[in-house]
Amino acid sequence: MMIEVPDSARTARTAAEADLAADDSALGAASRWATGLLTAADVASDESMAGRLVPAFLGKHPRGFSATLEEWRTKGPFTVEAYRPVAHKSWVDLAGPTGERYTLAVTIDSTGLVRVVHLQPEIVIPEVRSWAELEDRLRIPGVDYSVLAARLEPGRTVILHETAADRPMPTGSSYKLYVMRALVHAIESGELSWDDEVTVRPELRSLPTGDMQELPDGTRVTVRETAYKMIAMSDNTAADLIADRLGREAVERAVAVSGHHDPSLLRPFLTSREVFELGWGPAELRKAWTERDEAGRRELLRQIARPLTVDISDLGETVHHLGLDWHMSAYDVLEVLRALAEDSARDASGIVEGILAAYPGVPIDHERWPRALFKGGSCPGVMMFCWLLEDRAGVPHVLVLQQAAAEQKLIGDGQLLRGFGARVIESDLLDGPEARRAETDPEPAP
Repeated sequence: MMIEVPDSARTARTAAEADLAADDSALGAASRWATGLLTAADVASDESMAGRLVPAFLGKHPRGFSATLEEWRTKGPFTVEAYRPVAHKSWVDLAGPTGERYTLAVTIDSTGLVRVVHLQPEIVIPEVRSWAELEDRLRIPGVDYSVLAARLEPGRTVILHETAADRPMPTGSSYKLYVMRALVHAIESGELSWDDEVTVRPELRSLPTGDMQELPDGTRVTVRETAYKMIAMSDNTAADLIADRLGREAVERAVAVSGHHDPSLLRPFLTSREVFELGWGPAELRKAWTERDEAGRRELLRQIARPLTVDISDLGETVHHLGLDWHMSAYDVLEVLRALAEDSARDASGIVEGILAAYPGVPIDHERWPRALFKGGSCPGVMMFCWLLEDRAGVPHVLVLQQAAAEQKLIGDGQLLRGFGARVIESDLLDGPEARRAETDPEPAP
């Protein structure tokens, strides 16, 4: 493969290689470096790679990341077929010598260091030309799903398509939308400012996604940077730090005022650390959680207000059926997205918009959709993606895709569902014929 990589005089030959070579962003540099690891003459040593990786990266590879690289390189030599950068993530599609196709995924942190490098067989996303075709793709034995597509016109919501959109489903990290709403309220009321700080403490440190869990105890980070990481990078520790600063009751109020159809489903409002501890810690914690009422559950949360006793390797069995997740219907998601868009419109500083629009989840045609807000969520057995897309006329459109299953393997790593979202956004389905009109008022959608 001919590709321009650091310290190489070779030049790009294909359009995809040219795109990768021309990206002068931190993500572009990281993606070229990661691709170069697969194409260089020799396997890089862990020591030589350490300066490009977040400090915790090599610790997650007990055999050494160079050993993993050596395995990957046996599938080559590779040719770059496509390069798809989105904010802090990129996907480099590669072809092997006999036509096998792979995707190299790269994620960087806010400093440009590489947080994730992963090679896997390419997941081919079929075309989606109709809502019926999307439904056919989502019908997987053992997997529940919901779909909602809507246009938010003044005074009414035009429903373009829906399936089980009023069914509460676990949503993983999408709970951070409510934390963001509570934060915006605190900023608007003067209780907090963007320049205030949160402090990393052992009892608030969560598990990935994100990288703030790797910061030393006592590290102080501004509310603005923490909120950015919470939304753009779905940083769990960032969300828990913000929620701790606001207080659980403030987030619970945000759930209610954001139009959730049954706020009791999110009371007490859980932090990510609490879900990890209850879900995959001692079995007696899960038993206590399922047997107790709301007051008893709040007491249980006080009892586990301590550093985590579980690690990422402990996660496996699904626990969302025990209420250990954040249950929202697709209509609930629509309402909180609508509310956040309104919050952003009120914010003259542009900070709220900058946070919400920092990561659109998939490549977006900004000529067609000048504004794109996105949030994804996952947990064992849970996957969801949602977008608020504003067209050139300023009309918002919402797309929500949700999946839940008893086993993670039925859902996979989310690339398929994310890809279906991208296919719908690329198509004309969001501009298509109206299936149903629903007049809206201040009350939440049914």
